[in-house]
Amino acid sequence: MPKAELLDPQGKAVAAALERTGHGTFGVRVGKRFEITSDGPADAATLAAVEAIARDVLSNGVIEDVVGVHVVEEAR
Repeated sequence: MPKAELLDPQGKAVAAALERTGHGTFGVRVGKRFEITSDGPADAATLAAVEAIARDVLSNGVIEDVVGVHVVEEAR
């Protein structure tokens, strides 16, 4: 997500559209999301590797913060 101190014109546009269309007043920040899958278990080592990838490769640390890494177990 964009850092709080940076302007987010896309987020402001979405927030204005929500209010205009009767969905209420919300603060909106627009960022990007990646989905990473693993064939193995979501153990501590895998999560640490994914967090490092998110922080060091997939985000621009100058303007973005990594918000979180979430594990979703696939139904079998």
